[in-house]
Amino acid sequence: MPGWRERWARRWRRRPSRLFLATVVLPTALAAGYYGLLASDVYVVESRFVVRAPQGAPATGLGALLQGTGFGRAQDDTYAVHDYIRSRDAMRLLQPQVDLRAAYEDAGIDRLSRFPGWDRDRSDEALYLHHLRHLQIDYDSASSITTLTVRAYGADQARAVNEALLRLSEALLDRLNDRSRQDLIAVARREVQEAEAAAAAAAAALTDFRSRGQVMDVAGQSALQLQTVARLEEELRLAQAQRDQVQRLSPGNPQLATLQARIDALRADLTRENARLTGREGSLNAKSGQLARLTLAKELADKQLAARLAELDSARGEARRKHLYLERLVEPHRPDQAMEPRRLRAAFTVFVLGLLAWGVLGLALAAVREHAD
Repeated sequence: MPGWRERWARRWRRRPSRLFLATVVLPTALAAGYYGLLASDVYVVESRFVVRAPQGAPATGLGALLQGTGFGRAQDDTYAVHDYIRSRDAMRLLQPQVDLRAAYEDAGIDRLSRFPGWDRDRSDEALYLHHLRHLQIDYDSASSITTLTVRAYGADQARAVNEALLRLSEALLDRLNDRSRQDLIAVARREVQEAEAAAAAAAAALTDFRSRGQVMDVAGQSALQLQTVARLEEELRLAQAQRDQVQRLSPGNPQLATLQARIDALRADLTRENARLTGREGSLNAKSGQLARLTLAKELADKQLAARLAELDSARGEARRKHLYLERLVEPHRPDQAMEPRRLRAAFTVFVLGLLAWGVLGLALAAVREHAD
């Protein structure tokens, strides 16, 4: 009969190997115990949105639907919204609306999922990293649709966090719109103010010159002075003809002195009027040149002002065209049951991975023993 050692050896061979117990049985039992008895229910809330602007239009997918509304996608700003949702600023603004720390520290949450973790780190940075594990953002570049997924240990909390993040994203776009509008309009408004000041200065200079130089209408005043010169020249010609006639008929006539005095006076008046019309300083000719320069400066300033006003209107229209919108396609709703964890799937996954590990390690150990023999 075989001895007790042989009987013990045969009995041990019929038992599962230690490797199988360590890689398959034990992990599967622990996973089944955790997911079946300890793991807390996780509620999942999804919302979908698209960031769009009233310019441009995509051609396919949801873009074709948005094309009919005259709105286009704003892809760069969509990425900005994604980063903001994951940012510390968003979590800081979210904290007063939804007490994240209290929600993650709830005693009803299983120990593996509860905050803080095994390291007992209760810092804001640790809370931020823990919060990120409950957020998921998926982006479809073809349709520009963003899916925001929030996981929480309460149905109301999951919906509240998702809704609050959407409101914060809308507030972010409003701030971006205000900043863009202010930047565009501020420059145009400053140029309008400079043009208004230049136009006012040109008008004041023209008014002052007209007041000091007593010149209102160069053409009209020139015509009047030309008429005066022509009249004086005609009177001088008649006076000279009368003097010549008297002198020829009666050289000693005492009227000759009176006629000569009148001729001299007319000549003085004619010289003075010509000087006023064509002289170097103070003449109408000199004033007309300066008046023309001031008038041209005013006209240019008025045109410059009109152009700046048009640019201001254009800047306002550009600001309206660059206005961004967050369009909600799917609103966050309160879930009526927990979607995670998927307990059977998780336990079965651990079992399959354990079998794979057992097979690989068994082959490796057999190869080592064969090599040793």
